[in-house]
Amino acid sequence: MGCDTVPSHHREDSPNPRLRLRTPGPERLSAHYLHLNVSTHRRTRLTNPIPDDLTPYEKKTRAQVRGNILFFFVVILLLALAWTLQKELLILYVSALFAVVLMPAVTRIRELKIRNYQPSRGVAIVLLIAAVALVLAVFFTTGLPPVLSDLRNFSAELPHRIPEVVARIKKLPLADKFGIDSLAQRAAGAFDATASYLFTSLPLWLSHLFDILTAAFLCIYFMLEGEHAYHFFLSLFPGAERHRLNNTLKKAERKISKWLVGQGLLMLILGVSSTIVFGLLHVRYFLLLGFLMGLFNLIPIAGGVITIVIAAGVAALDSWTKMGGVLIFYAVYINLENAVLTPRIMRSSVNLMGLTVLVALLLGTALAGIVGALVSVPTAALITVLLEEYAVQKD
Repeated sequence: MGCDTVPSHHREDSPNPRLRLRTPGPERLSAHYLHLNVSTHRRTRLTNPIPDDLTPYEKKTRAQVRGNILFFFVVILLLALAWTLQKELLILYVSALFAVVLMPAVTRIRELKIRNYQPSRGVAIVLLIAAVALVLAVFFTTGLPPVLSDLRNFSAELPHRIPEVVARIKKLPLADKFGIDSLAQRAAGAFDATASYLFTSLPLWLSHLFDILTAAFLCIYFMLEGEHAYHFFLSLFPGAERHRLNNTLKKAERKISKWLVGQGLLMLILGVSSTIVFGLLHVRYFLLLGFLMGLFNLIPIAGGVITIVIAAGVAALDSWTKMGGVLIFYAVYINLENAVLTPRIMRSSVNLMGLTVLVALLLGTALAGIVGALVSVPTAALITVLLEEYAVQKD
């Protein structure tokens, strides 16, 4: 009963019908063997995903596909992490950028010799920090309060001064056809909004005092130990590309530093000269106007037009003669700057088009506010140098 084999006397031709075996038909056998083959094939596919008969090219292709998928997910995770830490990354970037800008000044201080004494890197950084702190202290204690006082007085007196200016303009021919009243109301609203924004933004800056101090300390550490991080960054590239990238970044560092120094010098010259001339013309709020003239000189063309319109409008509150003097001064200065100052000061810096500077300021302000505006132009200069080296096809 329990044996698998059947004796010869129990065959199908046995006279006893009870001892006959039931042999399955051909259809059942073929279906049974087909089921066994399919199950075995499925089990083989699940346990052996990589066939042994693949060519080396196919194995390499599969490995590359897996690597690309893994790289994609790693990039997604890094982007999510960067979005989460965007504030901290912005502080790091600003600190590193200011360290790069200030390093030429540190190098100049180290080259000084006082009775065979040459300052070390640490001493040079301390001297530079002391000089920057002194300049900022003088600006915030003696320069900024009069400017804020003029701004406050200007915003308070503007609503009372506008009717006088409108009455003077209406005396001119064809003045009624330009809608002077509506333009005056819009100008008053714009000035009030600007003044209120400046006053309300000061406490906001004070609330970010911890971030400013953090960026300052990071900048000091970047100046002290930035070379190690820079060499580690270069070590991630092959030898030939490393040498080329090093030369490109050094070139960008020199040109960005020269551009910032040159642009700062042009802003200082315009601000000081405007303050002196407006003071001699007895223009109201000449300290505020001179400060704005120098500050907005960073924006090509548009900055100068905006500030001279404001200065001429304020001068027109007193007399047309003062407004004419302001316009004549600006026309003389623009010609002097384009013919003499800009070619001599900016000749060795990176050539940034006005459109590039304007777009960089807009994008930087939209992304990170005032901090983004501060680092937008140096970032645009860095990108320009990199594009000139790696993307521009030279003939």
